[in-house]
Amino acid sequence: MTFISVNVRLSTPPKGDIGMVHPWARKIIEGGRLDQTEALEILAAEGAGLSFHLAGAHAVREHFLGNRINLCSIINAKSGKCAENCTFCAQSAHHRTSAPVYPLKDEDEMVRQATAAQQNGAHRFGIVTSGTRINAGPEFDRILAAIGRIRRETSIAPSASLGILDDTAAQALAEAGCATYHHNLETARSFFPQVCTTHDYEEDVETVRVAKRAGMKVCCGGIFGLGESAQQRVEFAATLRDLQVDSVPLNFLNPVEGTPLENQRDLTPLDCLRIIAMFRYMLPERSISVCGGREANLRAFQSWIFMAGASGTMVGNYLTTQGRNFEQDMQMLRDAEVEINACG
Repeated sequence: MTFISVNVRLSTPPKGDIGMVHPWARKIIEGGRLDQTEALEILAAEGAGLSFHLAGAHAVREHFLGNRINLCSIINAKSGKCAENCTFCAQSAHHRTSAPVYPLKDEDEMVRQATAAQQNGAHRFGIVTSGTRINAGPEFDRILAAIGRIRRETSIAPSASLGILDDTAAQALAEAGCATYHHNLETARSFFPQVCTTHDYEEDVETVRVAKRAGMKVCCGGIFGLGESAQQRVEFAATLRDLQVDSVPLNFLNPVEGTPLENQRDLTPLDCLRIIAMFRYMLPERSISVCGGREANLRAFQSWIFMAGASGTMVGNYLTTQGRNFEQDMQMLRDAEVEINACG
């Protein structure tokens, strides 16, 4: 028997060629939109069908954002005793948890941690406080001073997450140099009453609008695995799309003992990837970062977030839980063959 050897060269489509990508990805790249039925199909996809959707999300990310990703970091600047009753939150005064409780950290500590975050490659540093809002007074003045110093002394972009805002506070933050205001809606409007009853969803939506009016970028996302339906996940994505937020942090529930959701474990690693991909199709040009709950929910699939369409992730610790070792995250980024955006 004679064997004939034939050399076949396989190649990927040249940059800018969208002829071989997922038809929905092609539609979006050409200016179209994903509809609700298509979004739900992504959330229900399995096997090779899911892989096909992930590849399309990857193509959308690379088309609009390239292969560079953003890293962000935060400081839990004021912890515990929050008057809100969010079912997932370790810092709520309505729940009995072991989360730390302390007053606002001093200005030097906030600046020190921002400098450390910059040295670790983060492009944005968030000052996060517990509670419904920070009122005018010494605490707010300290935060403004810290933001001003971070702006002057580092090249990292300062961000703040201080709860519900009014126009006066938003303008003061913008004038101090706050580049981005972070305020999560957490979930879909239709599911929000199951998550929090101490304030109205519209107050959160209005805070997004207030921050945008002041000239700040808005980072606004939520948390998944709270018991919401697939339809509500799509509803939530559509709300963020309509609000035209600048960046979207996706968090996955890491249940905390002492909260009403301490035994809730609904998500699989592939569920998380489905959610990331659906958000990329729905918000193709926005920065989408995977943040809290990444380690606990994605486990061995953490590096897949970029193939599913994510364009960033959080490094360092979260508000009340530990993040992964920094070197492990850097190795993950190298293995995923993505480049990190520089500060500034």
